[in-house]
Amino acid sequence: MIKNLIFDVGNVLLEYRWLEALMETGLTSEQARDFGSKMFDDEIWIDSDAGNLDVDSLIEKLGEKYPDIKDNIAEFLRKPERMPIHRQEIWDKIRILKNKGYKIYLLSNYSEYLFQAHTKGCQFLEDVDGALVSYMVHQVKPNRDIYETLLERFNLIPEECLFFDDRQDNIKAGEAVGIKGFVVESRAMLDAKLLDGIDNGF
Repeated sequence: MIKNLIFDVGNVLLEYRWLEALMETGLTSEQARDFGSKMFDDEIWIDSDAGNLDVDSLIEKLGEKYPDIKDNIAEFLRKPERMPIHRQEIWDKIRILKNKGYKIYLLSNYSEYLFQAHTKGCQFLEDVDGALVSYMVHQVKPNRDIYETLLERFNLIPEECLFFDDRQDNIKAGEAVGIKGFVVESRAMLDAKLLDGIDNGF
C-alpha cells in the first residue's frame, strides 16, 4: 500500500521557462536553445547541484567554458526568478492528498541558490513532510546513494513509496531500490494521475 508520495521539483511541481529567460539576456532563440540543451546536463551544472559550487563559481566555470556568452550566463543566473512557472493545480491536489493521510516528500537535484530562489513562497513547501535536495547531501540523481539516503533519513519503506519524476533514468534508479515510479511526461498527465489517486488511491 502506498503511504508516501515523493516528488521531484523541476518539471513536476514547477515548470521552467528557461528558453525565454535565456533570450531575455539577449541571446537569439537558436543560441538559447543550443546552450540550454547543453547546460543542464553539463558536469559543471551537476557539480553545482551536488552542492560543490556556489553561484559565483558556477557562473565563472560556465563562462570559461562558453566565453562567447559569459555575460548572458551571468545575467541568466543572477535573475533566477525569471524562470519558474507555478503549477497551482498540482499543489492543490498535493494538499488534498496530504489531508487524506499521505506523507509528502521532495527528492530533487538542485543547487541551494536556485532551489531557494525558485521555491520562494511556493505553497507546496507547507505540505512537505521531508525534503532531500541534492545540495544538502552532495549526492545527485540518478545515483543510487541519494535514494538510499532518502529512505534512511525519513525511515521510509520502499514498497510504500511512489516517486514522481520527469526523467526515466531517475525513475529507474528509484525502482532499483524498490521505489515504484511514475514518469511525468506532461503537466496534464501528472494532474490526471493525482486526481485518480485522490479518487481511487495509488
